[in-house]
Amino acid sequence: RVREAVVSTQSTGNQEPLTPQVLNAARPEEQKQMLGEKLYPIIQSMQPELAGKITGMLLEMENSEILHMLEDSASLTSKVNEAVAVLQAHQQKLADQQKIAK
Repeated sequence: RVREAVVSTQSTGNQEPLTPQVLNAARPEEQKQMLGEKLYPIIQSMQPELAGKITGMLLEMENSEILHMLEDSASLTSKVNEAVAVLQAHQQKLADQQKIAK
């Protein structure tokens, strides 16, 4: 029965909230997939160009923290902004290294 709940969550376009109970019923590799499917559209609306990269970064966090961010939009926005800052700093570092190499 629990497996059916997980499958129905995935097949209905992710309209149901992702609860800890639903998440815990899934295999570990499925859990990150399920979380990513919830995170990506939200992040894409904030940062379309970087959505895939930011989603991947956030999926490295603990599942409980990700669930909290899905429930608390201010927390998610803060983490997305933090990820953007990290990516921009990395891009700047690469650009600086290329200048030095020339």
